[in-house]
Amino acid sequence: MSANKPSADKPQASNRTLVKVCGFTQVEQARQAAKMGVDALGLVFYGPSPRCVDMARAQEIAAVVAPFCSLVGLFVDEQETVVKQLLNELPLDILQFHGDESPEYCASFGRRYMKAIRMREGLDLQAEIHRYQGASAILLDAYRPGVPGGTGEKFDWQRVPQDSAVPIVLAGGLDANNVAQAIRQTAVYGVDVSGGVERAKGDKCLSKIAQFLEAVRAR
Repeated sequence: MSANKPSADKPQASNRTLVKVCGFTQVEQARQAAKMGVDALGLVFYGPSPRCVDMARAQEIAAVVAPFCSLVGLFVDEQETVVKQLLNELPLDILQFHGDESPEYCASFGRRYMKAIRMREGLDLQAEIHRYQGASAILLDAYRPGVPGGTGEKFDWQRVPQDSAVPIVLAGGLDANNVAQAIRQTAVYGVDVSGGVERAKGDKCLSKIAQFLEAVRAR
C-alpha cells in the first residue's frame, strides 16, 4: 500500500484510485457519469462559479445518482446557516470546502468533509494537513490568486507528500492524457477532474469522462 493510501482505520476502496468529477450542471450527464463508474459527483454551490447549481437542479441531479456513487457539495466560505439549510434539503454525502474555513467550521456539520488546499509558494503543507486532520481527505489544487479552484492549472506534483496521515486527492489540470502519470508519480488516494472532461464550463463530455476513467484504471 502506498503512503498516500489510507491506513487500516481509514475507509478504503480496495487498491484502486478513486475518481471524482466535479461541477455537474446537467441531470442526464450526471446520471450517465454515475453509471459509467465515477465514484463521486461534485455539485458547486459557489455563486461566482459558472458551474454553480441552484437547489432545484441539485435535487434533480441527486435523484438520479447511482446507489454507490457519492454526492459531494462544494462550498467557498459559505454562511453556516446556508450550508445547514442545504443539508436539510439535499442528501450530500461529503462536504468540500475551498475557502478559508477553519477546521472547527468544517467539522461543525457532522458530515464527512474534504478540505481543499491551494498549493501556493511557501505553503507549509504538512502543517495544513495536520490542522485539518479531522478531514476525510485533503484535496490539493493549483493556486491562482483570488480564484478558489477550477482553474484548470497544474502544480508541481513533486510537492505531493508521500507520508500524509490524511488521504490525498489530487486536482488541478488533470485530463485523460496526464492522469495516469499523475497517479504513478503521487500514488494519491483519489483524483478530481472538472475542466479536463468538459466541452465548456459546466457542460461535461461523456466521451472525455470515459477516456479519463480508462486512463485511471489502466495506469
